[in-house]
Amino acid sequence: MPLLRKCKNCKKIFYAKLFTVEKGYGKFCSKACSYESMKNGSWIQCFTCKKSVYKTAQQIARSKSKKYFCNKSCQTRWRNKEFSGEKHKNWTGGFFRYRDLLIRAGVPVKCEKCKVQDPRILAVHHIDRNHKNNDVKNLQWLCLNCHHLVHHGNVAK
Repeated sequence: MPLLRKCKNCKKIFYAKLFTVEKGYGKFCSKACSYESMKNGSWIQCFTCKKSVYKTAQQIARSKSKKYFCNKSCQTRWRNKEFSGEKHKNWTGGFFRYRDLLIRAGVPVKCEKCKVQDPRILAVHHIDRNHKNNDVKNLQWLCLNCHHLVHHGNVAK
Protein backbone atom coordinates (compact mmCIF):
# COMPACT_ATOMS: atom_id res chain seq x y z
CA MET A 1 0.00 0.00 0.00
CA PRO A 2 1.53 3.34 -1.05
CA LEU A 3 2.19 6.01 1.55
CA LEU A 4 1.65 9.72 1.16
CA ARG A 5 4.94 11.57 1.59
CA LYS A 6 6.12 15.18 1.32
CA CYS A 7 9.14 15.83 -0.93
CA LYS A 8 12.12 17.20 1.07
CA ASN A 9 13.08 19.47 -1.80
CA CYS A 10 9.92 20.92 -3.38
CA LYS A 11 7.41 20.06 -0.58
CA LYS A 12 5.09 18.38 -3.13
CA ILE A 13 2.89 15.51 -1.90
CA PHE A 14 3.63 12.17 -3.62
CA TYR A 15 3.10 8.45 -3.17
CA ALA A 16 5.96 6.19 -2.08
CA LYS A 17 5.97 2.42 -1.78
CA LEU A 18 6.23 1.01 1.73
CA PHE A 19 9.37 -1.06 1.08
CA THR A 20 11.24 1.99 -0.29
CA VAL A 21 10.36 4.02 2.80
CA GLU A 22 11.52 1.12 5.05
CA LYS A 23 14.86 1.07 3.23
CA GLY A 24 15.30 4.81 3.87
CA TYR A 25 14.27 5.99 0.41
CA GLY A 26 11.09 7.74 -0.69
CA LYS A 27 12.20 11.19 0.44
CA PHE A 28 11.93 12.92 -2.94
CA CYS A 29 9.14 13.03 -5.51
CA SER A 30 11.53 12.54 -8.46
CA LYS A 31 15.15 11.97 -9.42
CA ALA A 32 15.37 15.62 -10.41
CA CYS A 33 14.41 16.74 -6.88
CA SER A 34 16.86 14.25 -5.38
CA TYR A 35 19.65 15.57 -7.59
CA GLU A 36 18.68 19.18 -6.88
CA SER A 37 18.90 18.60 -3.13
CA MET A 38 22.50 17.35 -3.42
CA LYS A 39 23.69 20.59 -5.01
CA ASN A 40 25.71 22.69 -2.63
CA GLY A 41 27.52 25.00 -5.03
CA SER A 42 26.51 28.19 -6.75
CA TRP A 43 26.10 29.77 -10.16
CA ILE A 44 29.14 31.83 -11.14
CA GLN A 45 29.89 33.95 -14.19
CA CYS A 46 32.62 32.64 -16.55
CA PHE A 47 35.60 35.00 -16.32
CA THR A 48 36.19 34.99 -20.09
CA CYS A 49 32.81 34.80 -21.84
CA LYS A 50 30.52 35.87 -18.94
CA LYS A 51 28.20 32.83 -19.33
CA SER A 52 26.58 31.57 -16.12
CA VAL A 53 28.07 28.24 -15.02
CA TYR A 54 27.37 26.01 -11.99
CA LYS A 55 30.35 25.16 -9.78
CA THR A 56 30.25 22.86 -6.75
CA ALA A 57 31.56 24.03 -3.40
CA GLN A 58 34.60 21.77 -3.86
CA GLN A 59 35.42 23.29 -7.26
CA ILE A 60 35.10 26.78 -5.80
CA ALA A 61 37.41 25.94 -2.88
CA ARG A 62 39.99 24.25 -5.14
CA SER A 63 40.49 27.23 -7.48
CA LYS A 64 43.90 28.91 -7.03
CA SER A 65 43.15 31.99 -9.13
CA LYS A 66 39.56 32.38 -7.89
CA LYS A 67 38.56 32.81 -11.52
CA TYR A 68 36.01 30.37 -12.89
CA PHE A 69 35.45 29.24 -16.47
CA CYS A 70 32.67 27.47 -18.35
CA ASN A 71 35.10 25.14 -20.20
CA LYS A 72 38.77 24.50 -20.98
CA SER A 73 38.65 26.70 -24.06
CA CYS A 74 37.77 29.79 -22.02
CA GLN A 75 40.36 28.89 -19.41
CA THR A 76 43.05 28.49 -22.09
CA ARG A 77 42.17 31.84 -23.67
CA TRP A 78 42.57 33.53 -20.28
CA ARG A 79 45.82 31.67 -19.50
CA ASN A 80 47.37 32.54 -22.87
CA LYS A 81 46.70 36.24 -22.27
CA GLU A 82 47.68 36.18 -18.60
CA PHE A 83 50.90 34.18 -18.86
CA SER A 84 52.47 35.54 -22.02
CA GLY A 85 55.61 37.57 -22.46
CA GLU A 86 57.50 38.30 -19.25
CA LYS A 87 54.98 36.40 -17.10
CA HIS A 88 55.61 33.11 -18.96
CA LYS A 89 57.89 30.68 -17.10
CA ASN A 90 60.09 30.15 -20.19
CA TRP A 91 60.55 33.87 -20.93
CA THR A 92 64.13 34.55 -22.02
CA GLY A 93 64.08 38.23 -22.84
CA GLY A 94 62.10 38.31 -26.09
CA PHE A 95 64.93 37.54 -28.52
CA PHE A 96 63.34 34.40 -29.95
CA ARG A 97 60.14 35.68 -31.56
CA TYR A 98 61.28 35.07 -35.14
CA ARG A 99 57.99 33.68 -36.50
CA ASP A 100 56.00 36.62 -35.15
CA LEU A 101 58.46 39.09 -36.65
CA LEU A 102 58.10 37.60 -40.14
CA ILE A 103 54.32 37.27 -39.91
CA ARG A 104 53.90 40.88 -38.72
CA ALA A 105 56.21 42.08 -41.50
CA GLY A 106 53.92 40.44 -44.07
CA VAL A 107 56.49 37.99 -45.44
CA PRO A 108 54.60 35.18 -47.25
CA VAL A 109 54.64 31.96 -45.21
CA LYS A 110 56.38 29.64 -47.69
CA CYS A 111 59.82 28.09 -48.03
CA GLU A 112 62.25 30.35 -49.91
CA LYS A 113 63.93 27.34 -51.60
CA CYS A 114 61.23 24.79 -52.49
CA LYS A 115 58.11 27.01 -52.10
CA VAL A 116 56.30 24.64 -49.67
CA GLN A 117 53.48 26.48 -47.87
CA ASP A 118 52.68 24.11 -44.98
CA PRO A 119 53.20 26.21 -41.80
CA ARG A 120 53.65 23.08 -39.68
CA ILE A 121 57.02 22.33 -41.30
CA LEU A 122 58.34 25.86 -41.77
CA ALA A 123 61.16 27.24 -39.64
CA VAL A 124 62.76 30.66 -39.51
CA HIS A 125 66.36 30.76 -40.74
CA HIS A 126 68.89 33.49 -39.89
CA ILE A 127 70.75 34.21 -43.10
CA ASP A 128 73.92 35.45 -41.35
CA ARG A 129 73.52 32.73 -38.64
CA ASN A 130 73.53 35.38 -35.90
CA HIS A 131 70.51 34.64 -33.72
CA LYS A 132 70.63 38.07 -32.10
CA ASN A 133 70.24 39.80 -35.47
CA ASN A 134 66.45 39.74 -35.79
CA ASP A 135 66.20 42.20 -38.64
CA VAL A 136 63.49 41.09 -41.09
CA LYS A 137 66.05 41.25 -43.92
CA ASN A 138 68.14 38.64 -42.05
CA LEU A 139 65.22 36.20 -41.58
CA GLN A 140 63.62 33.83 -44.07
CA TRP A 141 61.17 30.94 -44.07
CA LEU A 142 62.63 27.51 -44.82
CA CYS A 143 61.00 24.11 -44.58
CA LEU A 144 62.70 21.74 -42.15
CA ASN A 145 64.36 19.80 -44.98
CA CYS A 146 65.81 22.89 -46.70
CA HIS A 147 66.83 24.34 -43.32
CA HIS A 148 68.80 21.19 -42.55
CA LEU A 149 70.42 21.22 -45.99
CA VAL A 150 71.44 24.88 -45.62
CA HIS A 151 73.16 24.14 -42.31
CA HIS A 152 74.57 20.69 -43.07
CA GLY A 153 74.55 20.26 -46.84
CA ASN A 154 75.97 21.97 -49.87
CA VAL A 155 73.00 24.25 -50.54
CA ALA A 156 73.53 27.96 -51.06
CA LYS A 157 72.15 30.24 -48.36
